[in-house]
Amino acid sequence: MNLKQNDKVVKLNTGKWKRFTQIRVKKSLLIFGAVILLAVAVILGIKYHVYHKYQVVSSAENEDTQSASYIQLGDGLLKYGDDGASLLSQSEKVVWNQTFEMSNPAAAVRGEKAVIYDKKGTDMYILGKDGPIGPVETKFPVLQAEITEKGAVAAVLEDGEKTWINYYAADGSTIAENQTRVDNPGYPLDMAVSPDGEIIAVSYLFVDNGDISSRIIFYNFGDEGQNKTDNIVAEFTYKNTVVPQLIYLTNQSAVAIRDDGYSVFRGAGTPKEEVNEKTDSEIVSTFYNDKYFGLVLKGDDKKDKYQMELYDPSGRKRFSKGFDQEYESISISREMIIMHHDDQVQMYNLSGIKKFDGTMEEGAVKNLFQVSSKRYMMISENGINTITLK
Repeated sequence: MNLKQNDKVVKLNTGKWKRFTQIRVKKSLLIFGAVILLAVAVILGIKYHVYHKYQVVSSAENEDTQSASYIQLGDGLLKYGDDGASLLSQSEKVVWNQTFEMSNPAAAVRGEKAVIYDKKGTDMYILGKDGPIGPVETKFPVLQAEITEKGAVAAVLEDGEKTWINYYAADGSTIAENQTRVDNPGYPLDMAVSPDGEIIAVSYLFVDNGDISSRIIFYNFGDEGQNKTDNIVAEFTYKNTVVPQLIYLTNQSAVAIRDDGYSVFRGAGTPKEEVNEKTDSEIVSTFYNDKYFGLVLKGDDKKDKYQMELYDPSGRKRFSKGFDQEYESISISREMIIMHHDDQVQMYNLSGIKKFDGTMEEGAVKNLFQVSSKRYMMISENGINTITLK
């Protein structure tokens, strides 16, 4: 009798234990699920959070931001104007100065090297993040100049009905000269240089029996171009098309922005056209850095006013996003796509997610650069401010 009762008690206790264990497991799963959902919510909240405010970390209110221009050079800002250039650190301190006199200074940067040239003048200055490298004087007025990672400079020079595509070493000596004419191969619209300086790409516009066409010519100054006429290793013709912009992203990848789309050329020695895309809408703006290039297309008025698209060096699209806000300037600075209009600023990350949308209290914005993951240098009508988003 006692044995049977004990068996019954054991069976009852076993059943209760199973139910208790099941309840604990269910509670644990519910808690685990809740933790996972909370973690996902936090991650998504961080990922899609849009900042609307910022904090000023430091200021340089005496800077002459009205008459000077600014461009990123290394980790600092290169300031340049008619009477010289200087490099500013992230704390707005002057690292070095270079004096000169120019009527219409323009600048190009590649990595830690920069060239400032007098547009329609004959003076150029090569600069590095550690200081000035040296001057270059040209025989004819400069229309455009581009620099390589090592400090060599390619320049388009104007000589009446002729133009010159000249290549200079960092010490100012001439590496190569190439004369062109309006009738052959055409008038140069834009030029781009590979980061290592081996290839120069030029877009020419020419007229043949009243028809407008464009030619893109690649000049190779390395081993592969030594036995080629005028160092030309590749040439592409686009009928009834204008190619106003060329971009060299990497040594392996160049991009041509056409009035009806874009082309991507691949190859370090002899570039080949691997992508030829036509856009359904008008190209309003372009933006790029050394890793990506982007287009702003005219959007559908019924939905979005503009369409922003970002591509990698192979021409693969990273994202496409519609937006409505007006902008005066759009650029990529480190890991952010930055747009501004007067005192209004919007920022998107490289996945197309908006990260900032706000009004800058310092007035109209001239430039805004990302200098680290959380810091930005803002050039406004009232000075330079280093800010963080909050």
